[in-house]
Amino acid sequence: MLPTSAIAALREKFPLIAELMALQPLSWFNPRIAPAAEALGDVGLTAGDVAQASARLARFAPYLARAFPETQASGGVIESPVVPLPAMQAALGMTSGQLWLKQDSHLPISGSIKARGGIYEVLKHAEMLALDAGLLREGDDYSLLASEAVRAFFGQYAIAVGSTGNLGLSIGIMSARLGFRATVHMSADARQWKKDKLRAHGVTVVEYATDYSVAVEAGRKQAQGDPSCHFVDDENSHDLFLGYAVAGERLKAQLAAAGVTVDAQHPLFVYLPCGVGGGPGGVAFGLKLAFGDAVHCVFVEPTHSPCMLLGVHTGLHEQISVQDIGIDNITAADGLAVGRPSGFVGRAMQRLIDGYATVSDEELYRLLALLEQTQQLCLEPSAVAGFAGIAPVLAAPRYQASLDGATHLVWGTGGSMVPEQEMAAYVARGRALLAAGAA
Repeated sequence: MLPTSAIAALREKFPLIAELMALQPLSWFNPRIAPAAEALGDVGLTAGDVAQASARLARFAPYLARAFPETQASGGVIESPVVPLPAMQAALGMTSGQLWLKQDSHLPISGSIKARGGIYEVLKHAEMLALDAGLLREGDDYSLLASEAVRAFFGQYAIAVGSTGNLGLSIGIMSARLGFRATVHMSADARQWKKDKLRAHGVTVVEYATDYSVAVEAGRKQAQGDPSCHFVDDENSHDLFLGYAVAGERLKAQLAAAGVTVDAQHPLFVYLPCGVGGGPGGVAFGLKLAFGDAVHCVFVEPTHSPCMLLGVHTGLHEQISVQDIGIDNITAADGLAVGRPSGFVGRAMQRLIDGYATVSDEELYRLLALLEQTQQLCLEPSAVAGFAGIAPVLAAPRYQASLDGATHLVWGTGGSMVPEQEMAAYVARGRALLAAGAA
């Protein structure tokens, strides 16, 4: 924690910090938002980079269909559906526009948004090693990577990552299936079932009694001491970012197929749960490339872990953590329990993200139960955070003229692999909170 005098100086310069420290839900709309044509240049990556990532995933589709039978129906393409939420929309009191859910909660292999960036980075690393070793040539059918000989080759190499849970699942499961020696360094807030699932896939899990940042640093140190080890850096990885960004063009095609128009008169508002920032940042980059100024992205964080909002609002990015201002970074939204944001994402996207909101754990449980009650859909607590961004947008003066024709899309980031008993406990807690609020 910073000295009292330093916190006082920050509060004087940035009055919003006092509100963050009070742990009350709030919203902040970015005064530095800029036209996409101008601000996309801040990122240092291009549409061409995203296209290359998309092409690489297409090359790996035959392998994925062979290695993971659950992807056979999609031909090895890891993608999630987009579904309308009319009953949830009514329950939230939304009288204009349309509400949709992007079900990354049901992505194959690892059941969360991390199946995008995490799996992509592992695949890119595997491709590079296989090409260099002459095990792959241009034009090959990548399903040959499922052979035991290739698995034995990858067994000479290691992959490590620090995670609160879902990124670890995607990295660990994909790495182990290819044959890599996989290690996931997991913070104290990671769910036990995620640790158990990783171990069942042959992944080494190292547990820490501290938070995400410590787990990441431990993973980084392990990789630095082992020349055969590739460290997946959730805070700074361009490959993770690009894997997420592929979602932009795919969503554009899905919405078009559903008859949803997105343009200046029919804006798209996308609500993204945010932890360290890599997943939502990459998706938002892809969305801006796909829709330009017609899409407005809002990041939502727990009141106890508002690291990206704090970093962007102060301009200090990774140089400040929520613990520095006395916030404990303890939340039921384990995937969002991050105290220090990605400096890369914060700087790259600071003129492209429309706004930020925070949500209490109690509200996450209420939203989780409301979604189950109205739409019979079950998401984990962190995955429903996006719903908390809707009300601030509907109340914001800057959007009033275009709300009638708007489409609101909540990015549901995980939940399909949560054990039934644990999900039932989530829903029961949420129902109790809903009942108490109605009393």
